Amino acid sequence: MHEMSVAEGIRDVIEDEARRHQYRCVREIALEVGQLANVDTRALRFALDVALRGSLANGSVVTIHEPPGHAWCMRCGDTVELRRRGDGCPACGSYQLAVTDGDQMRIVGMVVD
Repeated sequence: MHEMSVAEGIRDVIEDEARRHQYRCVREIALEVGQLANVDTRALRFALDVALRGSLANGSVVTIHEPPGHAWCMRCGDTVELRRRGDGCPACGSYQLAVTDGDQMRIVGMVVD
């Protein structure tokens, strides 16, 4: 389950920022995990619950936004929405797609004290 190592990485970034800016507590964390990021957000939530225990973000509210994926189709030239890697172009059926968006994962905000 690589979501645990992802959660630990998120915890480390949050704690580094908290130390750098002398925050006492992180109350809320906003994440963006694209639908093509190959991350199970339910597993990530569970992993964060475990990884954040004992940290400055223990008990914080975690919000995860899951933007859809987009890809450019080499056959028809359209930019199309994708829900999963491995899907074909919804316009022409081609699998020659270059992902352009939706594979990102980042911390987009925190509410701190």
